[in-house]
Amino acid sequence: MKSVVILQRLILMLVMITFSGAVLPGVVGHAAAQPAWMPKPPKAVGGKCDADPKWMRKWHMKALDHKRDETMHKGIRTRKFSLKNCISCHAVKDDNGKYITVRDERHFCRTCHDYAAVRIDCFDCHASRPGDKMDKAARAGGNPHENATKMSSVIRKGDTAMADFHKYIAGEGK
Repeated sequence: MKSVVILQRLILMLVMITFSGAVLPGVVGHAAAQPAWMPKPPKAVGGKCDADPKWMRKWHMKALDHKRDETMHKGIRTRKFSLKNCISCHAVKDDNGKYITVRDERHFCRTCHDYAAVRIDCFDCHASRPGDKMDKAARAGGNPHENATKMSSVIRKGDTAMADFHKYIAGEGK
């Protein structure tokens, strides 16, 4: 009885291996291809990014939160991870050659944020395309960062991401 169960499991494993090796690549393309259902943000038009794109995909929010905290709470202003620099490199133009705003679904940030159903609130005050000034009307109610008395709400006690981020910035990470 036990040998029959083992034999059934082996047959099932062989069928699964055969299916995944023969059929799946035809469905999703070869292993290096991005699946069709994944968002496809436009390529950056600027120079070298402040961090590796794979790292940025995963950690950009913590980088932006850290940048905000360093700027707003400590007065440290640097070009690294500047939202203005990000926007200038990742700007998208429409068919007429004009930069689009975050209101357009083709905007670089919206590509993934819409897919993940994550609201982007940076552009409630900050410019979403190169050359625009900060939205003074949105800031009329005061500085939205003033209520951020502690580190970002994304960071939890015991989270090692910021320590890793500091090592990365210092050149100690990968």
